[in-house]
Amino acid sequence: MIRLHRLGHANEDFHLNPDLIASVEATPDTVVTLTTHTKLIVTERPEDVVAAIRAWRASILQVALPRGQRRRGDASLSLVRATTGTPAVFPQEENK
Repeated sequence: MIRLHRLGHANEDFHLNPDLIASVEATPDTVVTLTTHTKLIVTERPEDVVAAIRAWRASILQVALPRGQRRRGDASLSLVRATTGTPAVFPQEENK
């Protein structure tokens, strides 16, 4: 959950599940539109809301994938041409 403040209630914070956020815009007040089409006007700038969402998602991934743990297949990603099935090799990959 991220902590936000409604416009006009700066001393009262509330917590919002970022997965419910559909968009964040400045009009000039910051309007957070939820997936339910509910609109919330908050005191935070759009950049601050986005930073809070990014930090929240990073914290979830940090817990889900501990440092040093790699998922299967991460080390050998390649682009495959649809018509020939030949892997595309990019110049920086040729030196590996």
